[in-house]
Amino acid sequence: MIELKNIGKVYRTDTIETLALQQVNLSIRKGEFVSVMGPSGCGKSTLLNIMGLLDMPSEGQVTIAGKRLERLKDKELASFRNHNIGFIFQSYHLIPDLPVVDNVELPLLYRSVSAKERRELAKEALEKVGLSNRLRHYPSQLSGGQKQRVAIARAIVGRPEVILADEPTGNLDSAMGQEVMDILQALNRDGSTIVMVTHDPNMAQQTHRLVRMFDGSQVS
Repeated sequence: MIELKNIGKVYRTDTIETLALQQVNLSIRKGEFVSVMGPSGCGKSTLLNIMGLLDMPSEGQVTIAGKRLERLKDKELASFRNHNIGFIFQSYHLIPDLPVVDNVELPLLYRSVSAKERRELAKEALEKVGLSNRLRHYPSQLSGGQKQRVAIARAIVGRPEVILADEPTGNLDSAMGQEVMDILQALNRDGSTIVMVTHDPNMAQQTHRLVRMFDGSQVS
């Protein structure tokens, strides 16, 4: 499902050159649930952003679902990302002025989907994460765990094959974090390929495979 070959990433300014990733080779099979761990600043989030086409490598090849992507134009990348990849972030990134159901609908606004279908798909996604009774609530009326479940619903509303999660339990206590992990595992059993960056070894142990990063390199 995801193939990274000889990935390198360098960030440059006028005075500083920072090597974020070097010679990363990683294959993730369809239906896998993979966790990525390593110390802060080791390149985990950069790796996830490259998988999610939010950033392009300085060198190397990115292939997702059999399609080479690192040379596509921005508009083509945006379309592929919208249809094939769902994102879950540590800080939720919900829009506070929109009710839950409208937050979940957002990715569908960039597709040719009617308002009625958008609403039905959003309701379906919220039901999957156990929040069908919170459609008209606002983010400020939700707990941290509920906000993250809304973020998961938004990530899956377009039925992507790949879900990328950056510290999805990082802002939650252990009980709420496990609730989120249970949802991710259920999505994985339903066929989603999931890559999760985490600092929590207990969460990593619940995935199929662990990838360790250190100083921009994959070490295991």
